[in-house]
Amino acid sequence: MLRTKHNLTDDFGLVQDRVSMLKQNDQEFQRLSKVYAELDHKVRGLEMRNVPTSDENFVGLKTQRVHIKDVLFKRLKEWGETGN
Repeated sequence: MLRTKHNLTDDFGLVQDRVSMLKQNDQEFQRLSKVYAELDHKVRGLEMRNVPTSDENFVGLKTQRVHIKDVLFKRLKEWGETGN
């Protein structure tokens, strides 16, 4: 397993100012950011501790994480294009 961090600060570093702004001003972005961080914590915990889990569960968590990340990225992109 890769054990790579997938936090928003690392993955969206080039637009960190947008991430910070949206976390402060967009409740849905803030909520999704928290959910994303929780999922990333769970996935990394399973990877780092080699906790036994089914492939279905592990893939499910990773799929949820990437879906939320896609939604967050779309919101970041929209804000960058429109400025709001």
